[in-house]
Amino acid sequence: MGSGAAPKLFISDTSLCFPLFLLMSVCIWSCFHGVQCQSHLPLPKHEVVALRRIFQKLGQKWNFSADPCTVIIRVKSTSDNNVESNVTCGACNRRYCHVTMFAMRSLNLTGSLPDEFASLKHLQVIALTRNYLNGTIPAAWASLPLTKLSLMGNRISGRIPEELGNMTTVVELVLQDNLLEGPIPPSLGKLINLKIFHLSGNNFSGELPKALGNLKNLTELMVSSLKGGNGEFPPLHNSRQLKTLVLRNLSISGVLPDYLGNMANLELLDLSFNNLTGQIPGSFSNLSNLGNMFLTNNKLTGEIPKWIFTRGQHYDLSYNNFNGSDAPKDYCQIGYVNLVSSYSSTDSNTIASCLRRNNPCPVKPKHHNLFINCGGASLTIGEDEYEGDENIGGASDYHSYDEKWAYSSTGRFVHNVDNEPFIATNLSVLNMLNPELYMTARLSPASLKYYGLCLQNGNYTVKLHFAEIMITADEAYYNVGRRFFDVSIQGEKVLSDFNIAKEANGTGKAIVKTFDAQVSENTLEIHFQWTGQGTSFIPHKSVYGPLISAISVTPNFKPDTDESKLSTGAILGIVAAGCVVIALISTFIWFHQRRKDTENKGAHVDLQGLELQTGYLTLSQIRAATGNFNPENKIGEGGFGPVYKGVLSDGTVIAVKQLSAKSRQGNREFINEIGMISALQHPNLVKLFGCCVERNQLLLIYEYMENNSLANALFVGFLQVLRITSSNWIGKPGVEFALA
Repeated sequence: MGSGAAPKLFISDTSLCFPLFLLMSVCIWSCFHGVQCQSHLPLPKHEVVALRRIFQKLGQKWNFSADPCTVIIRVKSTSDNNVESNVTCGACNRRYCHVTMFAMRSLNLTGSLPDEFASLKHLQVIALTRNYLNGTIPAAWASLPLTKLSLMGNRISGRIPEELGNMTTVVELVLQDNLLEGPIPPSLGKLINLKIFHLSGNNFSGELPKALGNLKNLTELMVSSLKGGNGEFPPLHNSRQLKTLVLRNLSISGVLPDYLGNMANLELLDLSFNNLTGQIPGSFSNLSNLGNMFLTNNKLTGEIPKWIFTRGQHYDLSYNNFNGSDAPKDYCQIGYVNLVSSYSSTDSNTIASCLRRNNPCPVKPKHHNLFINCGGASLTIGEDEYEGDENIGGASDYHSYDEKWAYSSTGRFVHNVDNEPFIATNLSVLNMLNPELYMTARLSPASLKYYGLCLQNGNYTVKLHFAEIMITADEAYYNVGRRFFDVSIQGEKVLSDFNIAKEANGTGKAIVKTFDAQVSENTLEIHFQWTGQGTSFIPHKSVYGPLISAISVTPNFKPDTDESKLSTGAILGIVAAGCVVIALISTFIWFHQRRKDTENKGAHVDLQGLELQTGYLTLSQIRAATGNFNPENKIGEGGFGPVYKGVLSDGTVIAVKQLSAKSRQGNREFINEIGMISALQHPNLVKLFGCCVERNQLLLIYEYMENNSLANALFVGFLQVLRITSSNWIGKPGVEFALA
């Protein structure tokens, strides 16, 4: 063999041919199963040792008596596309192949993240999503030429190592749905090839690093619930390739950046639950691919651009301070645009009440209780009738039920656009009291508000019924699923990071939380909010966010019920009858008073026409003189009535004869007699001072005479009257008898 010839392999011993053939066949066969290889070449010994330790830490068994690239990793077959078991060999040279991919997804792997991955120097992909792994991310992994690192949906804790910023080859970094904490390292801004960056569902704190502005190739950025941020919008003006931008609940303030309108590929924009102000930039109209936009719970002002209503897309502008003059008059849901409480700064009655703050009652409040079977049909539990809540819902949805209650749902389930389950349904047997109340539940990916509308003001008992019916309790990666959300009633947080399964001591178990709530403006608001904590892909996509099975609201006061009130017809009848009675009484009083006035008036006229030789005293003068006819001043009583002694204001002593009601003597006859007596003048006739005809009183006032002489004087006077008048009556029937 010449020195310049290529080296050749000669097999002189034919006994080695069959084993070599068998080894090559096994290697080729294994390329189509769990372990993939590009040739029959073996792994370096140090990689075999590393894999042995990795599998031991992950709780997996493997027969290492043969070369790892020539065996099959057997896993239980499943139809779940999320399950993957794949160790790929590649990067071969003339002597060895190397491990380039390690993907173990949804296999219930336990233990901690192995440091030994750092020994696989050619490893490009680590995918350990949806398992049960704990521990921290090894800083040693930063030396690997990784293009993908996905650890989503485990129990990984600690901080993101600063060293990961040295993995400049990485394209996809998915760390969401873990227990990571601390600040986001600014060194990650050096990942210039990074396209997909998911950090939601952790416990990060601090601010978004400004260095993220260096990531020009980003297509997906998802961060939520940073604690203690500085409120600044990250400088993403260079990230024009973004398709998904989620910066939810980060306390970001200031105006919406105008440069966001230059991201022509943007499909999902979620900036909800921040403190953004100002108007929606005009450049946003350029976002022709924007299918979902969530700006809910900010402080945006100005007019809502017209293009938002013409796109036919899911846009949520609820809970803002828009103040344009062209506010909708009647609706809070226009197409797929949710506008509830979007004009919170106005109290104008010219716009729909649901557009204003607190969803005020537009009519007289008449409701005093509320029972809702969230996500399910109407049913009766005991004496309580739960109303059905079967509306399918959507990413930006407001639905009202007969001005008695309503709900508003905000948010889109990421990576599950076509089959968003806004209603969860239980498929297992529930061993609990009233299981039918927990067979369904309403689900929301971000924010869910229920309103009790037009409630009578007062104190209420609110019961919230929960049961975790989507996450199982087996010791598997399913159990890694953690649902956390907050609950507020009337704007006051009553539950923080609420975990249904933990509070109920297991999944599929009911728990009822009871609270007191004060309703002072006729509206009750119950808010369920996912702030980004917990998992979002466990046990599968869209299993996160608030989950509520039923709501009951009962008064702690005696309400004004419809049963205790009269109907409108009855009220009108009573009012009409009352008016008739009042009219009759008024007519009677008027006629009675007119009759009295006529009699009194006639009496006074008669007195004036008689030219009396006496005076007229008022009833008040006589009452004052006699002490209001005091019995002690009574000096006698005759057939026509009693006689009282009195003293006038000038000291004159008088005798007052009061005509008895028994006498039947009329006013006119009485006045005629006064006329005759007043015309008589005789020494033996007692002097008549005056008279009084007032109200029902007929009174004669004489001079007072001591020692019973008044009676005698009156008798003499009476005889004198008869003498004087007899000449006019002689010959008439009855007169002679009288004189006799």
